[in-house]
Amino acid sequence: MSWIKEGSLSWLQAACVKVVRSGQVPRHVAFIMDGNRRFAAKTNVLKVEGHSKGFDKLAETLRWCLDLGVPEVTVYAFSIENFKRSKDEVDGLMDLARQKFKKLLEEKEKLREHGVRICVIGNLSLVPADLQELIKEAMEATQSHDKAFLNVAFAYTAKEEMANVIGEVAGGVRDGGLLGQDVGTKLFDACLYTRHLPQVDLLIRTSGEVRFSDFMLWQASYSCIYFTDVLWPEFDIWSLLRAVLCYQMKYPALQRLRLKEEKSVLAAEEQQEARIENFLSALNSKRALSFL
Repeated sequence: MSWIKEGSLSWLQAACVKVVRSGQVPRHVAFIMDGNRRFAAKTNVLKVEGHSKGFDKLAETLRWCLDLGVPEVTVYAFSIENFKRSKDEVDGLMDLARQKFKKLLEEKEKLREHGVRICVIGNLSLVPADLQELIKEAMEATQSHDKAFLNVAFAYTAKEEMANVIGEVAGGVRDGGLLGQDVGTKLFDACLYTRHLPQVDLLIRTSGEVRFSDFMLWQASYSCIYFTDVLWPEFDIWSLLRAVLCYQMKYPALQRLRLKEEKSVLAAEEQQEARIENFLSALNSKRALSFL
């Protein structure tokens, strides 16, 4: 299965997409693609086949996002917690990832045509070395593309991401590269795996579970959260359009919250700058008096 499914929408689907596009379309949509194993049980197939169907659905969903004009998509492909599953299932998932990244390298031209850039975020030191190399090749092959962005969270949890940031910042303070007063939300944002991504506008979770499962906890602070009972392999264009409509209804309130947060951060930065200016002014006065 291709990373981007070719094909056209029905006239009704295309008409509805056009209507939804006339409103505020999220710039960044994140997906917790849950329900692959339950889909496998429901359809009486192996778990790895359920995960394969889930990848096929990702290809379809990416196509719909392109049709809608959503430039940035992030998907929760493999949690660090998933390593605790049975060896057979984990090995099957690693093999599936190898197949899909090899497929990506085979269809570089199609990705170039659509301008899709692939970025994998997470602690990749935890995955097999050959898979790390495939991921590196895939990112390098698409790094010049700039029309649409697919971010794959692999060997990822938000707790691990934030713990990594804290460790790196603490090391910077310890080594003298940073001062204690340099530590704040702006620096934290700049150290995340997602530092190059816009904030998440809409986070969608399938399968009826109403939880984040340790996914982008920091980045989703001011996002519209949409939960649906649909299993991920059964997710369709109508499910996506309903989620985007929900975002559009909540957009004014979300913008007010984000603006309030931005003002709060700006005020804190201004206070910090004022303290520095006052300190420097007092220091210069003290030095001037020493010459009298």
